[in-house]
Amino acid sequence: MQYDFDREVNRHGSNSVKWEFMPGGAGGPRWVHTDRCFGENRILPMWVADMDFPSPQPVVDALVARAQHGIYGYTEKTDSYYAAVVNWMKRRQGWQITPQWICTTPGVVTALNLLVRTFVAPGEKVLIQPPVYYPFFAAVQNNGGLVVGNPLALHNGRYGMDFADLEQKVRDPLVKMAILCSPHNPVGRVWTWDELARFGEICLARNILVVSDEIHGDLIFKGYRFTPFAGISADFAQHALICSAASKTFNLAGLKISNIIIPDDELRSRFEQTLRSNGLYGITPFGVVAVEAAYNYGEEWLEQVLEYIEGNLRYLEEYVSQHIPRITVVHPEGTYLVWLDCRRLGLDKEALQRLMLDEARVYLDEGFIFGAEGEGFERINIACPRSILAEALERIKKAIDRQ
Repeated sequence: MQYDFDREVNRHGSNSVKWEFMPGGAGGPRWVHTDRCFGENRILPMWVADMDFPSPQPVVDALVARAQHGIYGYTEKTDSYYAAVVNWMKRRQGWQITPQWICTTPGVVTALNLLVRTFVAPGEKVLIQPPVYYPFFAAVQNNGGLVVGNPLALHNGRYGMDFADLEQKVRDPLVKMAILCSPHNPVGRVWTWDELARFGEICLARNILVVSDEIHGDLIFKGYRFTPFAGISADFAQHALICSAASKTFNLAGLKISNIIIPDDELRSRFEQTLRSNGLYGITPFGVVAVEAAYNYGEEWLEQVLEYIEGNLRYLEEYVSQHIPRITVVHPEGTYLVWLDCRRLGLDKEALQRLMLDEARVYLDEGFIFGAEGEGFERINIACPRSILAEALERIKKAIDRQ
């Protein structure tokens, strides 16, 4: 079927974190309601990574049918669930996995915290590559670990890994884990086979576990290819813990289900013990139904949504180049999140935040929350109807012009 991604869907009244809440209040991260007015003064939220598109119709149909059953008791994975995940990974990502490797958690962020808790003792260190998805920092620090930064290098508008710095940082015997963001959020890199192989070789030479967050692995633009880290070699697979989910791919984040794929039996057993010790049993009846339907019948929707998002990206790049030349778009190779270099505006981080939120009334993710390397940048979510993107860009232009 043909999907209409131009249609704006009113998300107010759905308890939407994206559209109805924002951090606020004196002295802390208390969430407050945004204004509810639609029209000229509405806040346009383009921050958190969920889409403003309805999920594939087969997913909606499966959820409706499950809801109509009327009983929502304890639920577990079935053979058909495992088959859907295994077949998707082989078909879309070229990676052959087995059902036994799959552990489920309520989300990748939950899994990251539990993985650090399982494999990193308090006072030991975890390497990350900022500017990077900000829950990585919290997952380490929440569990008594110390963050070691291996910052990405920006050359001629494109980010890459700093392997010399990586080799130096992993010499520290306290570094026990590296969290890889692949594809990278927020800079949009889809790492090549060669980059991933070198990263893995450096880490494995020091017996460092690699946690690869591959939640955006299905959202790849034309001309680029996603490589599953654990699919590179059997040795990599035995030292890797892969975080995967259908949530970003099919806009299912609120259903709270992710697949943590761990090929090594001993590592998987330790992680499963952590799940049990934290009382994490079973999955939601709606999550399992949605993932199975998405992986089995959602591919047509995915191809269409990727084409639409690429159109949004072209619109964004052309508009910014022509009308907001002091902002530079860091061209993404995957994801629906775009990294904007705003440093030529000459604003400190507080002033840049005020410009976007208070003056333009566009709610973006501030670059500095991704690490100090992100200061002067903004992250914008372009998985929305083009009318919303166009309105946001016009607002940003007018706010900058008033400076």
